[in-house]
Amino acid sequence: QVQLVESGGGLVQAGGSLRLSCTASGSIHSISVMGWYRQAPGKERESVATITSVGANTNYADSVKGRFTISRDNAKKSVYLQMNSLLPEDTAVYYCNAFLKSYDDSYYRNYWGQGTQVTVSS
Repeated sequence: QVQLVESGGGLVQAGGSLRLSCTASGSIHSISVMGWYRQAPGKERESVATITSVGANTNYADSVKGRFTISRDNAKKSVYLQMNSLLPEDTAVYYCNAFLKSYDDSYYRNYWGQGTQVTVSS
């Protein structure tokens, strides 16, 4: 079984910083794109940032460009999200995502972490 485990969420004041981490474990053959998504109360889940395995190409939501930085460590099967200059509207549950192939599957599919709460107070 494949698991994604996130850490690093919490409560921070506006203007502060947090760093989220996510590590994949289990019977993993290879990981393609990894990313972070978030879901605020009453809203749909949205993409925050993604990063490819080859070339580390990144993509960010317009609302976080210049404030958030995504990175990954392929050897550790981990992805990170450095969040600076946090705003109250960044408050949400943040989910780690990985598009990967396990040894138990013949194709790639999406896996999700359990989510970590980020709360930014004004």
